[in-house]
Amino acid sequence: MAQKITSKKPLFGNKRSHAMNATRRAQKPNLQKVKLDNGETIMMSARELRTLKKEEKNLTDKKQEI
Repeated sequence: MAQKITSKKPLFGNKRSHAMNATRRAQKPNLQKVKLDNGETIMMSARELRTLKKEEKNLTDKKQEI
């Protein structure tokens, strides 16, 4: 089982039919399994993964400049 590191939870709202009847629905977070360099698997949201990759790229770019 992958370890969950994010605190994201489902967002609840109403689903509306053509007659505007309201029924509760949940929008689930976009959780992805990510394997780390040490072999550990974790669950993180797609947005967090995107930010992590961006920061990683920025760090490698800064190292190449030096």
